[in-house]
Amino acid sequence: MKLRDELPVDHRLATVYRYGAVLCGVALIVFGCLGFADALSPFSTSGDTIAGMTTNVTLSVISTVVGLVLIAGGLIGGNVASTVNMTVGVLFVLSGFYHVFVLDRSGNFLDFGMTNVLFSFVMGLVIMTFGMYGRVSGGLPHDNPYWRRRHGGTAGGATAPGPVPAVAPAPAVAATPARPPRRGIGRHGRP
Repeated sequence: MKLRDELPVDHRLATVYRYGAVLCGVALIVFGCLGFADALSPFSTSGDTIAGMTTNVTLSVISTVVGLVLIAGGLIGGNVASTVNMTVGVLFVLSGFYHVFVLDRSGNFLDFGMTNVLFSFVMGLVIMTFGMYGRVSGGLPHDNPYWRRRHGGTAGGATAPGPVPAVAPAPAVAATPARPPRRGIGRHGRP
């Protein structure tokens, strides 16, 4: 069994995946291009501040490449865009966790500051939300391709989900006579 066999065909949710990927990709490319415009050094850990976040050339390159990947996924659309969004979103969140622990240390080669970490968490969650929209939910509509795939058919009448199995009634519990409530004895021995 291959993963692509488990994914349904394109659906109107593809527009959410596409627009989300392109929107986030454009934001990352703009950030990367602003970093290139300042002509920063590649691994500087005291880079300039752009849009409230610290950056260097390496971070600008990574931002631009990831932005291009998101836009390419958005242009392809469908399940590809959804999967790319979820993967990139997870990578952003993991990057945020990594950089929380290496702030002000030598492992911080991308010159992350706390605003970069917060941006990484927020952007990661936004991108993951675009990727998971319509795929991960407890109340998917019956025309959703993920719902149809999980329930074996369409809800429009072509194939109904299997019959609901009959459930045997629970055995009766023997009734016990109710006892009168107990009266306690007060502090001084009086009821």
